[in-house]
Amino acid sequence: QVQLVESGGGLVQPGGSLRLSCAASGMIFSISTVGWHRQALGKQRELVARITDGGTTTYADSVKGRFTISRDNAKNTLYLQMNSLKPEDTAVYYCNVYSTTYDYWGQGTQVTVSS
Repeated sequence: QVQLVESGGGLVQPGGSLRLSCAASGMIFSISTVGWHRQALGKQRELVARITDGGTTTYADSVKGRFTISRDNAKNTLYLQMNSLKPEDTAVYYCNVYSTTYDYWGQGTQVTVSS
């Protein structure tokens, strides 16, 4: 049974930091591309960052230099370190694990950036 469990979301002030985690089970995590997407209220879901099985990373322009995606294949866990957070980063963040034959999503974790 495939499971993706996100954690680490919450309320933070502008300029603050959060670290999201996504623990995966039930698939071969190490050969998957993994990523984080987000969906703000009233907006479409968008890619935040992804990292391939080979370690190649891609970031949305809006988060470059502030967010860092990483993975620990030994722990089947994906991370997103978010620094210098802005109110416009407020959204539900979803982890995504996919390959050519599967595409799995977590349930989402809320990140709210507000003073």
